[in-house]
Amino acid sequence: MNDLITSAGSGAPDLSATQPRVAAVEIPTLLIALLAYGGWGAITLMYGRWPLWVVAPLGAVLVTLHGSLQHEIVHGHPTRFGWINRLLAIVPLSIWLPYDSYRASHLAHHIDERLTDPLDDPESWYWTAEDWTRLSPVTRGVVHISRTLAGRVTVGAFLAIGRFLHSEWRALLANREGARALWLEHLLWCVPVIVWVKVVCGMPLWLYMLAVAIPGTSITLIRSFAEHRARPQVRWRIAIVEGSWILGPIFLFNNLHALHHEAPWVPWYQYPARYRRTRERLIAENGGLVYRTYFDVAWRFLLRPHDSPLHPTNRAPIKRA
Repeated sequence: MNDLITSAGSGAPDLSATQPRVAAVEIPTLLIALLAYGGWGAITLMYGRWPLWVVAPLGAVLVTLHGSLQHEIVHGHPTRFGWINRLLAIVPLSIWLPYDSYRASHLAHHIDERLTDPLDDPESWYWTAEDWTRLSPVTRGVVHISRTLAGRVTVGAFLAIGRFLHSEWRALLANREGARALWLEHLLWCVPVIVWVKVVCGMPLWLYMLAVAIPGTSITLIRSFAEHRARPQVRWRIAIVEGSWILGPIFLFNNLHALHHEAPWVPWYQYPARYRRTRERLIAENGGLVYRTYFDVAWRFLLRPHDSPLHPTNRAPIKRA
């Protein structure tokens, strides 16, 4: 489904390993890590002191920023040492998503020839005709609702998490690709997060999930909602959202998505300048799949579906565009 729908294990190829390094240590990304963790700790500590309507949205934004940091780390940032990068990403502020599962899934997503394929792209929201017929009428209705932006950030978040956990449960039963060891480590990393939230901050875990963690997922889904469309040409499948100076920094400029797929080894803080230099070529190559801002996306798709839930050709074409 989206970039939050993952599968257990780490068998995906490390595409970032073959890309050139930009800097030995990327200080701006380290500062983002400090902001994400430090800000999250400070805001959750204000539970009971500040109104929930202040703490919850700020906490959700910081969970989103932490997810953007994890995405950056998946691609080999901010240092040359993988174990350091992993330590910066491993603490699960969202609770429900193990970093190693996300990493494996997202690297598989970056096999661009398979983008939007319902089976080969772990982040696709499309379905094959065969799988679609297996869904219950209720599930089909939820999927249809999630094709709109309003639906994606509400029921879509629960659909994404539910599908992910169902897939992970099957992986755990079969111990596919070391799923049990992966989840055991993930649960151990959840302990300090839960202790902080419940014991130190005094926030009920159910409230943290419903008011902070899941809304953080919903904000991320704003980004992924219009990133890809099923098209014959590979580059035509990757969108660009320009002029996003509110959500763009929270997403670490992954809204310039065509640029990200072309050069995932480029650090986030270099994206705006690089995009300005390559804008005309990128737009020509992606067939003009460009939105002015996320307000533009909302204007078009808030209550209208972004696309059909069924993949138009059932599977992505094999041929590279």
